[in-house]
Amino acid sequence: MEAKKVGAKQGLQWIINGFYLFRKSPVTWILLCAILMSIAVILSSIQAAGQIIFTLLSPVFLAGLMSGCNALEQDKKLQISHLFAGFMFSPIPLVTAGGIYLIGQLLIIGLAMLVGGGALMDLLFNGTRVSENELRTVSGDMLSASLVLLTLSIPLMMATWFAPPLIIFNNIAPYAAMRKSFFACLLNFLPLQIYIISFTVLIIIASAIPYGLGLLILIPTLFSSIYASYRGIFFDITEDNLLEE
Repeated sequence: MEAKKVGAKQGLQWIINGFYLFRKSPVTWILLCAILMSIAVILSSIQAAGQIIFTLLSPVFLAGLMSGCNALEQDKKLQISHLFAGFMFSPIPLVTAGGIYLIGQLLIIGLAMLVGGGALMDLLFNGTRVSENELRTVSGDMLSASLVLLTLSIPLMMATWFAPPLIIFNNIAPYAAMRKSFFACLLNFLPLQIYIISFTVLIIIASAIPYGLGLLILIPTLFSSIYASYRGIFFDITEDNLLEE
């Protein structure tokens, strides 16, 4: 399965298609996202170990949501069990992808700290007071560290964007899926930029709506739009590769 290049306007179309999938089963989508957020909160209370566990399991949950999108696309019912579908079909490859992402994150953070210098690390970890001259140095180091984080995090995100659906739908090994995902994003960099900009505007608008009502719609639309972008960039899933319902 190879990626294809699509037009820039498709970045906005993915969001529209994602909203269409959300509209097919809005209540179930909201429940799915609420359960996922609850799992994230519970695991975050276990300090560093919880965050590591959630990072490892994130591709599994995302793959489950992708299977739910696939069900909706076939006019089948979206179910709560879809969130956990990845545990039943491809848990080891999906967790492996999460592990690769986690290692990449740790390496990037470590490199950023090295670029940041000793004064920055003393300030962050030990709360050490610094002089005015040292503060200027720390400010410059923080800028350099932020640039390193941003520059290296983008390719890592590109490598993980399509990896879960490629693994669960197309039975592709984790490393190969992440490689395909990276080059697919690179090939479609412009529509992805339109997608990111459009979603950023929508986040600002949704955040301004009282009681978080805007986010109740936007968060599920984010997940379903990932599926829409996968279907838009990669060739159609064959019937043999579809998850059994």
